[in-house]
Amino acid sequence: MQRYAILRKKLSFALIFSKNLTTFTANLINQKFMATTKKITNVGGDGKTPQRTTFVPTAEAKAQAGKFRMYGILLWILAIVAEIGAMVILFKKDPEIDLSTGARVVLIVILLIDLVLLVAGSSFWKKANRFDPASEQNALGFFFQNQLGVVVAVIAFLPVVILAFIKKEYLVGAIAALFMVGGGAASADYHAPSKEQYAQQSNYVKELMGFDHVYWTKSGTKYHLYDDCQYLKGNRTSEIFEGGTIADAYAHNSKIKPDISSLCSACEKRAAKEKGWTDEQLQEVRNKTLSAVQNADETQEEQVEDSVGINK
Repeated sequence: MQRYAILRKKLSFALIFSKNLTTFTANLINQKFMATTKKITNVGGDGKTPQRTTFVPTAEAKAQAGKFRMYGILLWILAIVAEIGAMVILFKKDPEIDLSTGARVVLIVILLIDLVLLVAGSSFWKKANRFDPASEQNALGFFFQNQLGVVVAVIAFLPVVILAFIKKEYLVGAIAALFMVGGGAASADYHAPSKEQYAQQSNYVKELMGFDHVYWTKSGTKYHLYDDCQYLKGNRTSEIFEGGTIADAYAHNSKIKPDISSLCSACEKRAAKEKGWTDEQLQEVRNKTLSAVQNADETQEEQVEDSVGINK
């Protein structure tokens, strides 16, 4: 009997040890393969804001946008100063006498400086629009806020092009025209952000997660809903940025397009699965959330038109 009692104790001890070992191994695997070990940098709040039909930038975002716009305007002014310098040289030229090689080189260098200042200013301006985007409701204002760099490119080079051809400096005129086209192309915003896009995607993330809180990497083109997403585990980056909102992701990474397609599909499906949604239900929620902002904008426009009609 005593031998059986000792055997039972040993068996019980072995079972307890095996259970503890299994639990320890499971926790180790979970830490290794499920949770991220990368550095997470927080750049925003908790994202716990109510759903809105329009995006309202924070005071900090407005201040940052104002700073970048000031830098952009200052660089554009310097670009126009360079343009004036080039025009002064051309004004003094006799159309019947060719410029010396040295003077022509100086002109081209001035135009190159003009181009660099233009593109640098446009870069700051586009970055400012990520912090404080325009509204699509005002089509003209939306265009000029997002494509102002293209307008400045024309202002900074077209007078030089015209004057150069008047003064029969065709090489300088051709180079100025080339810089105008290239500078305009570099200054254009091909994925212009809008308040409506920010509001739509913020509301959709809130539908999926309950709050607007996302993750992204420095060079990635997607934002994520989970810090342990499979696409964040790669060796391409050692740091994950954690924001409070969609707006933080767009403001701090210009490679992320302000479009719903920038949401990581794996994160989206995972969030839907946790809620028990089918693919059809997920698509329905997406369409409903994205159209809600558009419908609100149309209603607001109708109210404004009705108000104008009443005043008349």
